[in-house]
Amino acid sequence: MVRRIASQVHKQAARLMRANYIKNEPVWFQAVLEHPPLPLPPRAPPVREDCRLPSSRKMRKPKTEPLPIFYLEDKVRRQFFRDHPFEAFRPVSIVEGREVEDEHPVRGTGWTRLAQRGLNPSPEDAVHFAVNLHNHHKMALSIAYTRAVAEFRSLRAGHEFANTFARMEAEAYGTVFPSEIDRTFEKENAVYQSADRKVELDRGALLARKRWKAILDVNNGMGDFDRGQQYTRNWKQGVRPTYLPVDELAVASEAGKPVQPIEQDHAAASLAFAKILASTP
Repeated sequence: MVRRIASQVHKQAARLMRANYIKNEPVWFQAVLEHPPLPLPPRAPPVREDCRLPSSRKMRKPKTEPLPIFYLEDKVRRQFFRDHPFEAFRPVSIVEGREVEDEHPVRGTGWTRLAQRGLNPSPEDAVHFAVNLHNHHKMALSIAYTRAVAEFRSLRAGHEFANTFARMEAEAYGTVFPSEIDRTFEKENAVYQSADRKVELDRGALLARKRWKAILDVNNGMGDFDRGQQYTRNWKQGVRPTYLPVDELAVASEAGKPVQPIEQDHAAASLAFAKILASTP
């Protein structure tokens, strides 16, 4: 009988039952169908006993390591930075946006000069240009790399000369360019000012979160504080103050109703209550 893997025993039993080789269904058959064994991992040979292994040859262990990934651009890029180590110190933004940028339209057989992608090429432009010459123009990789590096250096030199003379012209017209130390101090002052601004915003937010706030109107006709001298003077002259709001006084006077102070109502009520007390035995 052919040797079977453990995960295929129930399949072989089903084929034998269909051929009437096994008359009665095994007791374990339904249980195995409901809970089938786990499949073996890919490229893993079945586990066998040592006694069943052939003695004439040795089983080699399968290679599970991934194959090396090689791109021609990596080889050219490695050689480029060996020849131009200071290009690695130039700042490059590696932030990716929401969408992948489209490839430059100048490519393939139409890309014959490095200046077609700009007068200030980056190291990646030089690397892609060398690979493009090798793939689409059938140049040897060494010749393509030499040509790409020569055009890269020429364009970079022209860009440096243009920047130098532009700076000299701007300085001749009175422009003052801050040094790196001045820029560092400006950034430091900006950080300090942002911290002070944050403290002010936090204080304002704390006041805004308060539930009750006193809202005072300084121009409501209260006048200066006289330490109660005016109130004492009115009391000595017999002038009784009224605590009726000004708006209600104005409404009552417009309606033609007599305005009676609250103190008079209290005095009348007190006299009536005193009479009631006097009449009771």
